[in-house]
Amino acid sequence: MKGSWNASNIIHSSFSCLFLFLFNFRDVCAAPTRYSCRSEQRDALLEFKNEFEIGELSFYCISGYPKRSGEVVELDLSCSCLHGRFRSNSSLFRLQNLHFLDLSLNDLSGHIPSSVGNLSHLTTLHLSDNHFSGQILSYVAIFSLLNSLDLSYNQFLGEIPPSIGNLSKLTTLDLSYNQFSGYIPFSIGNLSQLISLGLSQNTFSGQIPSSIGNLSQLTYLHFFTNNFMGEIPSSFGNLNRLMRLSMFSNKLYGNFPSALLKMTRLSTLILSSNKFTGTLPPNITSLSNLAFFDASDNALSGTLPSSLFTIPSLTSIDLSDNQLEGTLEFGNTSSPPNLQALRIGGNNFIGPIPSSISKLTNLEELNLSSFNTQGPVDFSIFSHLKALQTLGLSHLNTTATIDLNDFLSYFKGLSYLDLSGNHVSAANKSSVPWRSLVYMDLSQCGINGFFPELLKTQKRLRNLDISNNKIKGQVPGWLWMLPNLENLELSNNTFTGFERPPKHGLSYVWKPSIKNILGSNNNFTGKVPSFICALRSLNILDLSKNNFNGSIPHCLGNFKSSLSVLNLRHNRLSGGLPENMLGNLRSLDVGHNQLTGKLPRSSIRMSSPLEVLNVESNRINDTFPFWLSSLQSLQVLVLGSNSFHGPIHHQVSFPKLRIIDVSRNHFNGSLPTSYFAKWSAMSSLGTNEEDRSKVNYMDVKYMGDEVDYGYYHDSIVLMNRGLEMELVSILKIYTALDFSGNELEGEIPRSIGLLKEIHVLNLSNNGFTGHMPSSLGNMTALESLDVSRNKLSGEIPQELGNLSFLAYMNFSHNQLVGLVPGGTQFRRQN
Repeated sequence: MKGSWNASNIIHSSFSCLFLFLFNFRDVCAAPTRYSCRSEQRDALLEFKNEFEIGELSFYCISGYPKRSGEVVELDLSCSCLHGRFRSNSSLFRLQNLHFLDLSLNDLSGHIPSSVGNLSHLTTLHLSDNHFSGQILSYVAIFSLLNSLDLSYNQFLGEIPPSIGNLSKLTTLDLSYNQFSGYIPFSIGNLSQLISLGLSQNTFSGQIPSSIGNLSQLTYLHFFTNNFMGEIPSSFGNLNRLMRLSMFSNKLYGNFPSALLKMTRLSTLILSSNKFTGTLPPNITSLSNLAFFDASDNALSGTLPSSLFTIPSLTSIDLSDNQLEGTLEFGNTSSPPNLQALRIGGNNFIGPIPSSISKLTNLEELNLSSFNTQGPVDFSIFSHLKALQTLGLSHLNTTATIDLNDFLSYFKGLSYLDLSGNHVSAANKSSVPWRSLVYMDLSQCGINGFFPELLKTQKRLRNLDISNNKIKGQVPGWLWMLPNLENLELSNNTFTGFERPPKHGLSYVWKPSIKNILGSNNNFTGKVPSFICALRSLNILDLSKNNFNGSIPHCLGNFKSSLSVLNLRHNRLSGGLPENMLGNLRSLDVGHNQLTGKLPRSSIRMSSPLEVLNVESNRINDTFPFWLSSLQSLQVLVLGSNSFHGPIHHQVSFPKLRIIDVSRNHFNGSLPTSYFAKWSAMSSLGTNEEDRSKVNYMDVKYMGDEVDYGYYHDSIVLMNRGLEMELVSILKIYTALDFSGNELEGEIPRSIGLLKEIHVLNLSNNGFTGHMPSSLGNMTALESLDVSRNKLSGEIPQELGNLSFLAYMNFSHNQLVGLVPGGTQFRRQN
């Protein structure tokens, strides 16, 4: 079993003291009486051990560690690799004197049995990070003696029952990181001893109950990442002991809650990623102990009260991405404030950046991005901020030009710098002596000339973005020698080629760290440089929209596991695809080249991670690749505008396929009635609902977000509503089927109606005959339908009139008769 060697070592450590009679019997059971185990307890522990397998160590565990106990009053089996179902007749429940039980961070499953109630002396129970299911809190009577209940990091689901309010001795209640849903019961306000309440990272909805205002002992309150809506109850003003309040990533709205101003002990207030509106109150200074304030990503408006900067304890302010306006003032401060982080970018501030910002000498992070300065900026005002490590000054709308050499000389410890969208001069003067930069964004800065030499000394540089400039010439070879460089964005310049690394760099000691190279839309010519194959950590390579010619280097198929995305779209590449090309890629796009031959299949396996395959507009001559149905991850398949031929009548299963375009080829023959029966991702009967709920929960919207962290998004061009439409990013829930421009015949399969989640359906320019199936009326998500230029007869199915999202339809050049459906969408058509 994978990881069994580690697990066996860990388990000896974890159980060596607890199951002492197995591994070290003499140390405990033959030890002095005050450490010995009673025989019935020893037997119970032996039986309990045999109830489980030893699995892998939890991700959250650094290691297992010895658990020692004399009498069995405390049992700590956290991080012990236990795997199996928790049985109602478990021998554990014979340990009647247990006060403390910790089974967290294992792999236990099943329901929590009511026999836990036999442990009548139990005061502390930790079950977090397992796989228990069911509505554990329905056994509320079981926990009536507990003062601490921690169920976080599990997979519990369902609602919290009102009987939770019976746990009158609780001081800590943590249900975070589960799958609880529904409303919070009003009875939660009965937990009068509660000091800490955590409900974060679930899918709770509805309004926050006002009864929480009754919890006068509450010190910590965490509700973040749920679906709570409505206003924060005014009763929160009673929580005068509260020190930390985290409510970010919900759907809360209303003006800034005045009740919060009564929480005079509050040190941490996080309200970000909600829908709060209105202005910040000038008397926010009543929060005299506030240290960390984050209300970013809301819709707050008005001016930023200068009084906020007079709170002496304040160390961090984040009000970025709101609608704050007016000029910026920092107020009168007799001594330098303790402020270490100020993030107010993404607002509507206008006017000059106040010179008094130079007094914030303790600042380590400053973000003023999108500050509409409306004129020149004296960038020397930042020279006094010697402690700065992170600086964001993008899109300042200034007429001034930033001399990059001079500007960088102000700082000695700066690691993050974003100057994008400004005018920057990066003339190749002497290199900057210090080497602390880790991240630099110089995109859209109007930089012309050659690659900035001043970056040559930045040995810590990890992320560099110089896209959307006018930089020409060669990408320098020394760039590949920067030991920590991981992400390089070169797109939308006028580069013509790549210099090879220095010869000494190609020796065995060269270990390039580069992971992502984005170089699309330049003037690169010649062959794709083969030295790229020496970049063994490469994950994303995008060289699309250039003038590369020749064949694709065969060595690009030799990346054992690292290369995930390869985009060579819109070049002049010829020859065939390398045999081992598809094996480890997540996304391959070689569309709009001059490739020939067949699709390689030698390295294909069911576990292949391939999600996107786009070979459109080439000269590939092959039959339909039915073997692709074995790829369990395939979601986008584009074969359009090639020379594919032959029948496609074999019934195949594409469990995750969401977009397929085989248009403008030479496919022929008919499709069987049940052809689409196993295309489950396009139907509501398959995984689509599950995947869609996952998208909402994890906030993953576009293909590639999970694995490429938003650094690269797949794109595609599809016919939609009669026009070519480019999807710069592909929504995870977008579905389309385009079989147009082939030689398909026979009836349209009735099983097409199973594709209830499809948005675009194009069957035009074929030879389909017979009646249109009435099952088309089941495609409730359909927005665009094109069956033009076929040989269809009979009437248009009346069921299509019920499709409320259908905005485009084309039935022209067929042999249809009868009445047009009477739905609203039809009446709006020409």
